[in-house]
Amino acid sequence: MSVAAGRSSSGRFIRRFLREDAGSTAVITALLVPMLVAGIGFGVETGLWYAQQRGLQHAADVAVHAAALRKNSGADSQDMRAAASHIAAKTGFPIANDVLRLDSPAATGPNAGDPSTVELRVSMTQNRLFSAILDDEPIVLNARAVARIEQQSNACILALAKTAPGAVSVGGSTAVALDGCDIASNSNASDSIAMYGPSSLSTGCMQTVGRASTTASLTLTECGKVREEAAPVSDPYRTVPEPLVSGTCTDDKVGKPNRTTTLSPKENHSSGLKVMRFCSGMSIGGPVTLEPGLYIVENGDVTMSGGGSIAGTGVTIYMTKNARMRLTGNGDVNLTAPTSGPYSGLLFFGGRNQTGVEHKIAGTTGSVIQGAVYLPASDVEYRGNSAHSDGCTQIIANTIDFNGNSSLGAKCEAAGGRNIVSRAAVTIIE
Repeated sequence: MSVAAGRSSSGRFIRRFLREDAGSTAVITALLVPMLVAGIGFGVETGLWYAQQRGLQHAADVAVHAAALRKNSGADSQDMRAAASHIAAKTGFPIANDVLRLDSPAATGPNAGDPSTVELRVSMTQNRLFSAILDDEPIVLNARAVARIEQQSNACILALAKTAPGAVSVGGSTAVALDGCDIASNSNASDSIAMYGPSSLSTGCMQTVGRASTTASLTLTECGKVREEAAPVSDPYRTVPEPLVSGTCTDDKVGKPNRTTTLSPKENHSSGLKVMRFCSGMSIGGPVTLEPGLYIVENGDVTMSGGGSIAGTGVTIYMTKNARMRLTGNGDVNLTAPTSGPYSGLLFFGGRNQTGVEHKIAGTTGSVIQGAVYLPASDVEYRGNSAHSDGCTQIIANTIDFNGNSSLGAKCEAAGGRNIVSRAAVTIIE
């Protein structure tokens, strides 16, 4: 066969093959369809992973927000986790405890260690679909969110009772002026905060878990109206341990008229402070100065009589075993809490099991009380003052009744105290 004939035969074969459209299409289709199906499958599966990741991140965001709100209300880590899990489940992404990590403060990232933060990290396992032909290991999706509690306002009055009517009450001819601070009540009663009679009250804002019964003599300088049915306010001193009762008992009769008596704690206390212990109350019969230290009072009243007065700086008075404050005489009360140490900011500290105990704290119009009157289980009738507009007086008790005129300020952080955060905003920052 000639070369020309061979070329002619090859050309006819190629032209004939190209004219066989059905056969070539079938071959191409057989090659491309599996790749097309696999591509669609992988695309759908990737989209599903993306949607699941977005949903998981949303669940983490709302969950950490809920946890931060609970933290701001004084909840412990267990309650914070429960709130986070509950809210996450509401989004359609139930999160088991074994894959949820909650840290406060945040443990990782640029805000690690910030006490105002809460961090939540969560993971979810997603089984493979089409991609299982390449790798049978499941996909693990992760989400992380960090919330910050940003203080907007502080209170200087906080009633901790949960159901008591008139948990904060202002009545009679009482005039109370609070400078730069709020009033808060955690009672859910319909008259959780009660004003009556010709009393007057001026404060930044007022908020209650329940409702308030007020008069026209209420002045709010920082908000337009009382915040009712609000979240509870956290007790800032709830983690401070109560002092161990120790020391030699001291005579309850203290002071002599017309002569100043100085009390100096000498014995060592487990807190690292010097301590003086009164086992049967404390009766002040003249001008008495307390040197810095811890004073433990048990089984009796703290009273003033016969020209008695009491003064001191760097002082914490711990009340236990049904001891009561009865500082209602005509003497001056000029006391300032310590600004450092284990009881920083705490002037009066009542035992957390002292339910049913009633304290009365008052003095002359010149009396000054600087620090926290912290009697969390007890009821307080109060009349007193801060030193000036930027002073610090906090009252935290089961219930609080104002009797007489009081002028309080709440710039307590510089005075060693802890802020009573009455209003806060929670924001997602990571």
